[in-house]
Amino acid sequence: MDDEDVANRKVSFRKCLDHLSGAGKAIGVLTSGGDAQGMNAAVRAVVRMGIYVGAKVYFIYEGYQGMVDGGRNIVEASWESVSSILQVGGTIIGSARCKAFRTREGRLRAAHNLVQRGITNLCVIGGDGSLTGANIFRKEWSGLLEELAQNGEIDKEQVQKHAYLNVVGMVGSIDNDFCGTDMTIGTDSALHRIIEVVDAIMTTAQSHQRTFVLEVMGRHCGYLALVSALACGADWVFLPESPPEEGWQENMCIKLSENRARKKRLNIIIVAEGAIDTQNKPITSEQIKELVVKQLGYDTRVTILGHVQRGGTPSAFDRILASRMGVEAVVALLQATPETPACVVSLSGNQAVRLPLVECVQMTQDVQRAMDERRFKDAVRLRGRSFESNLNTYKRLAIKLPDDQIVKSNCTVAIINVGAPAAGMNAAVRSAVRVGIADGHKMLAIYDGFEGFAKGQIKEIGWGDVGGWTGQGGSILGTKRTLPGKSLEDIAIQMRKHSINALLIIGGFEAYLGLLELSAARDKYEELCVPMVMVPATVSNNVPGSDFSIGADTALNTITDTCDRIKQSASGTKRRVFIIETMGGYCGYLANMGGLAAGADAAYIFEEPFDIRDLQSNVEHLTEKMKTTIQRGLVLRNESCSENYTTDFIYQLYSEEGKGVFDCRKNVLGHMQQGGAPSPFDRNFGTKISARAMQWISTKLKEAPGKGRRFMSDDSICVLGISKRNLLFQPVAQLRQETDFEHRIPKEQWWLKLRPLMKILAKYKASYEVSDSNQLEPMPHRGHEEPAAI
Repeated sequence: MDDEDVANRKVSFRKCLDHLSGAGKAIGVLTSGGDAQGMNAAVRAVVRMGIYVGAKVYFIYEGYQGMVDGGRNIVEASWESVSSILQVGGTIIGSARCKAFRTREGRLRAAHNLVQRGITNLCVIGGDGSLTGANIFRKEWSGLLEELAQNGEIDKEQVQKHAYLNVVGMVGSIDNDFCGTDMTIGTDSALHRIIEVVDAIMTTAQSHQRTFVLEVMGRHCGYLALVSALACGADWVFLPESPPEEGWQENMCIKLSENRARKKRLNIIIVAEGAIDTQNKPITSEQIKELVVKQLGYDTRVTILGHVQRGGTPSAFDRILASRMGVEAVVALLQATPETPACVVSLSGNQAVRLPLVECVQMTQDVQRAMDERRFKDAVRLRGRSFESNLNTYKRLAIKLPDDQIVKSNCTVAIINVGAPAAGMNAAVRSAVRVGIADGHKMLAIYDGFEGFAKGQIKEIGWGDVGGWTGQGGSILGTKRTLPGKSLEDIAIQMRKHSINALLIIGGFEAYLGLLELSAARDKYEELCVPMVMVPATVSNNVPGSDFSIGADTALNTITDTCDRIKQSASGTKRRVFIIETMGGYCGYLANMGGLAAGADAAYIFEEPFDIRDLQSNVEHLTEKMKTTIQRGLVLRNESCSENYTTDFIYQLYSEEGKGVFDCRKNVLGHMQQGGAPSPFDRNFGTKISARAMQWISTKLKEAPGKGRRFMSDDSICVLGISKRNLLFQPVAQLRQETDFEHRIPKEQWWLKLRPLMKILAKYKASYEVSDSNQLEPMPHRGHEEPAAI
């Protein structure tokens, strides 16, 4: 990327916010309903973005109750008042259920309290109940002001000045029960809590050959239960939207005993707290335990997770999501006119979008109505394509048909891991193996990458062989960075020897280069003329053709956790700046997103060239910061961001320039970013994207039965990835033009547009490119594209 590109990008960013001014405007921010991890990140983003554009921002403590009571419950926020809250769970401004706000009298008092402070913009973070309340308030606003004027509580001038109320909502709910958004704030963190417990329980259950019944939250929505079942490979799951069929008791016991017969030493059953049968009668965890003990005589225990799921520190995903939503909410409020309907800022794929609040709430209520009326298929459909696809994937991977019922395809599919290990690779292998077996293929595992492939380290792998793989980090198949180029002939011999009809490659940039080499060698070796698909798996997130890679989320959480600890140590010593080096090769994804999630002051990346003047400006910024109450600094540096400005150089520069003001420490995170158990996101992403890759392989093989040189076209050798809002298979030949081979990164990277967001929240002058449309979008309909929601 040359200097002109960088300059152009900076100018375009600047244009975006120049016409937005918050001068003279006041924004109120409140959290309402049940708390969720990440709410504080959203509050921080609203406060800082509001102040950044010149608006006044007010905390409304204790939700709507604080709005009704007024007084010290509505307080102007400062930049420093939201410092150090990014990593705190719950909500620092409190949340309460409020009966008074449900009455017109209560809303009249609330309107009076807001007008007194000039607040005509409301940012509400809560569930559908909270957002519905805000919309009613918005509709009644002018009437409430007229009434206040008649009562002599405000004058006519105030009525005219504050004539309309703008409302923007963000959904904070661990249940992910709101239609219109792929993920609500708090859901990912709740999944982290559940998976931590499941992983711990699995070790004790295995020791004693026990069955565990785990009850998770979700009174009206089974998302947490479904995704945690998918992420841990549970034997059975109970959801409110999809009750088990009649006779489920017998079917479940058969399934559990079959799994034990396959030498599985434990069973995990996950139950949503709102689980019901087809007659809408509750199914409780105790009921399930009694059934298992009575029918099978297994040692069975119940664990109810309860409010543990709401607690703890927010995950990296939730911090980034909430920060993006908070900034977008302020922009939406500034762009609103009296005619603008209330909107919800939401996530579609990896895009921030605005949707009409009323329609989202209506659709959310339609799901409940469908469940009440026992139209369960409609309930699943209304939850969205992501929920439906999760459910279908779970069913395919959990329940194996007897061998005599599987129609054999007479095809052999091989799976290989290539490149550096990434958490979630094993979940992807498990998913591919099971979907392949269900489709009637013979599945082969290739050990130790292309090197092992050339040497013939290939074995058949069965359904039971991959049991318990989802939660394991690293690569069980073994992985190497070696490319196939030098051993193409040996690989072709092995392909012929094992009659391999298709190849699934799970890996990073080396896998991508390997795929290109295999594609180029098709003319010479007809054995390579088979469908090949690559699933991106690398902590660096640098594979062309996909916005996300398996393993990047786990690495991001490792970075965020480490930064939290480091910041905590700095808060004790005061006046200390930490410089942290992250992995990623030339790709700055981990440094940039880690900086956003950890609340860093700066993140140095290769994609945005910097010089000594930038370093000097950062030192000056930190010097100013040390004069405030926030006496610590955090700077992230991508390992290859600059040949000369190394971590040591930056550390020495900061130490010298900061003498007498702050001292410096450095930390190189290294390979800990590749290790550890995969995050729920990576388990689920690996499972779903790999299952989809196998479906593509099965479709290709059905299209061209028989043997011979049959797959020569570009579209038979692809990379499967997420692009904006959709899952796409892109021919590797086409992606060649989109790749910077020297630096092993895609030429265009979506996350670069989030870079100004980090700078704004760290009090630097930057301009943020507002959401892709800046307009309200219609509610998503079920089109032909595949949704990219995880």
